[in-house]
Amino acid sequence: MAERTPDRERERSMPRIRLDLPRERRARLLPEYDPEAFGRMSERIARFLGTGRFLVWMTLTVVVWVLWNVFSPPSLRFDEYPFIFLTLALSLQASYAAPLILLAQNRQDDRDRVNLEQDRKQNERSIADTEYLTREIAALRMGLGEVATRDWIRSELEDLTKELEERLDGHRAHRGHPDLFPAGDDRRSDVPDR
Repeated sequence: MAERTPDRERERSMPRIRLDLPRERRARLLPEYDPEAFGRMSERIARFLGTGRFLVWMTLTVVVWVLWNVFSPPSLRFDEYPFIFLTLALSLQASYAAPLILLAQNRQDDRDRVNLEQDRKQNERSIADTEYLTREIAALRMGLGEVATRDWIRSELEDLTKELEERLDGHRAHRGHPDLFPAGDDRRSDVPDR
């Protein structure tokens, strides 16, 4: 028991790590940046690099650079004929432009993938709804096939009327009576005596 007491005291003296609270941020040597903001900036740059305005400005810059270094006084020239500094500047611009364009394309691919997934889910829901409605319409048609419509009742009544008329004509011809119910002033009651 004597050994447990110092351990317990040591545990009590140490700060307890709580799992319900987020960890405190550690100091970092490298600067932090927001990847989303960097991605948006790269997309803006990539969009600008793909415009005619960029080509015009780049062409004007190169033309002014070359004209300045060819026709200006020798003391004001900063890049002589092989234009090594211009080549370096253009290489630097290209080395940054390529990854920025790729980053913008990757972000666009991610957005397209999310949109395609949403479209696929929407299409699945639409197909399921269409199949459900098709089944419901088929069930209604089957149900309507069993329901007596006005035209069907009318045709059945016409058939029954024709059949009754044929029977009546046959009965008259057989008994020799002109009418089943003779027109007369027979005031007798058809209710039997009680």
